[in-house]
Amino acid sequence: MTHPCLSCGACCASYRVDFSIYELDDAGGRVPSGLTVEVNGSTCRMRGTDHVPIRCAALTGKVGEKVGCGIYEWRPSPCHELEPGDYGCEKARARHGLPPYAEAVGDRIV
Repeated sequence: MTHPCLSCGACCASYRVDFSIYELDDAGGRVPSGLTVEVNGSTCRMRGTDHVPIRCAALTGKVGEKVGCGIYEWRPSPCHELEPGDYGCEKARARHGLPPYAEAVGDRIV
């Protein structure tokens, strides 16, 4: 069974992703620094989430059809915080004209 997030990606094309510079690979973290822009001395942002239309530089594929994260194993902390079906997920799905998460997955448990 394919996880429904792999056919969505709305969150990756809806939100600014800011996080500590200490998550960057060149500062001992895991997020590839080449995919980020500096916000200030202590914060950076995923490239592509710094302008409109938002689309994270690590997002591959087409939102609402088939997507993936090019740095899934190394993604920053804000990307770990969003959960399928939570308020942020539902808001992003609506922004992209996608049905609510529960409707997308039917009654199956994911």
